[in-house]
Amino acid sequence: MFLQKVYVLDMRAQQLLRPLACRSLATSHPRAEIKAAAEEEFRTLEIGRKKRERFTAKTFKPATMLPPRYKQQKTDQDWGSVWPAARTFHPATVPFPVRQGYPASGQPTPDKWANAELMKIPNFLHLTPPVIKRQCEALKKFCTPWPAGLETTAKQEKHFPVTVSKSSYLHSSPTIRDPKARIVTLKVHLRSLDLDYHGRDKLLRLVGERYDADTDCLTLVADRCPLSQQNYDYCQYLLTVLYNESMKTEPWEHEKELVDLEKYVWEGSPSQAAAQNVVTARGINDAEELLKEYGQVVTDLHNEGEDEATVLRYQESVMKLLGLTDPQDTATASEPKYIQGEVC
Repeated sequence: MFLQKVYVLDMRAQQLLRPLACRSLATSHPRAEIKAAAEEEFRTLEIGRKKRERFTAKTFKPATMLPPRYKQQKTDQDWGSVWPAARTFHPATVPFPVRQGYPASGQPTPDKWANAELMKIPNFLHLTPPVIKRQCEALKKFCTPWPAGLETTAKQEKHFPVTVSKSSYLHSSPTIRDPKARIVTLKVHLRSLDLDYHGRDKLLRLVGERYDADTDCLTLVADRCPLSQQNYDYCQYLLTVLYNESMKTEPWEHEKELVDLEKYVWEGSPSQAAAQNVVTARGINDAEELLKEYGQVVTDLHNEGEDEATVLRYQESVMKLLGLTDPQDTATASEPKYIQGEVC
């Protein structure tokens, strides 16, 4: 009975100690044993400097530098492939000498190498004649023939009297919209509106400084609305309203007298009646031509203002109308003439 209990205890002890034995076997390693043995030995005392190992000096070979690109280019190369688009000037690509900049004292103008002046300014090396011709040939398929009957500017203004212009902007920004893209400009010549004297005068007073007398062009600019289409419609509305209002004749406009007119009118004026009386009293044959010239001079004097040219023309016209001679000519004619030392 006692032996049986001892055997059972022995078996239980073996079962408990078996995992510990397995762990000890798993952790044991030859390197660990060698390290433990080396730590048990004494360290050797080294006196003096260690002998340095001789190293062979490294030899550096210079890097092979490729020649500039322009030295490898051929004379019959396709320049459009070398410089296809706008870019900053690059001296190694351009196969001809270029100089730019302010020369130092006693030295020539800086060449193309390391030249900041050439890199600052824009260049047109991508727009050579062969490249432009190639691009035009590529764009021809998108073009249509010019319409017949619009060969001259006069014909274009006759058929298309209104010109509308606007701008579109393309740039890199958080939004694709540009505030300046909404502005619309409309131009039209007043001679194409078929206005009479009353309508033209009234229209000019309504538009003010928007009319250019040198080109006879009326310019309307709209930028109130956020979209260009809305501003275009607003320009069309303004032109329609201006034309209709200028063609209207209000009842009070018939009550205007000669002094209420916007500018001087020769027909029916007191000046015309006085000149007619002078011509009739003198019995001039070409009175119609003389009155027409005098009327034009008086009209310019009143409407354009008094200056040296208009006053001089008015003086000459009045003297012709009255049949007088210029006092300067009379004084010149009355002066003695000297011919070879004799008084005539």
